[in-house]
Amino acid sequence: MSPKLKDEIKQGKPFESLEAEVFLNLMRTTDALSRGGEEILKLVGLSPNQYNVLRILRGAGEQGLCCREVAERMVTRDPDITRLVDRLERRSMLTRSRDSKDRRIITVRITPDGLKTLKDLDGPMEEYNRNRLSHMDEADLRKLSDLLEAAREP
Repeated sequence: MSPKLKDEIKQGKPFESLEAEVFLNLMRTTDALSRGGEEILKLVGLSPNQYNVLRILRGAGEQGLCCREVAERMVTRDPDITRLVDRLERRSMLTRSRDSKDRRIITVRITPDGLKTLKDLDGPMEEYNRNRLSHMDEADLRKLSDLLEAAREP
């Protein structure tokens, strides 16, 4: 067991498996890395999932995306994409419209207000990400990214 992880969680006994230890280490790391970003987002009243929706829509451009496509692209799954869209629409950060041919399809598009919010966040979020991982060199970061992708494979 990792002595640092053991100290952090005040674990006295060994884990039932190395996989369990790795999983817990991933959870602790996710929490540690995301905490500061969440604080930046709180300053503008966004949740991480709302921020993710806005970034997805900025990338989609003027044509926007249907809600299902937004949900599929989310970094962390949110079962209630409709509620996320509702909140962002109330804040005038996105618009939605029904498809004229298939009324079941709702397309969402980022608004100028949403784009401005993201532009204001781009610098602080990039700086936070860079600073949080600046102690690791490029080769280690690439290796870590590759290992994390491998961990998501079925």
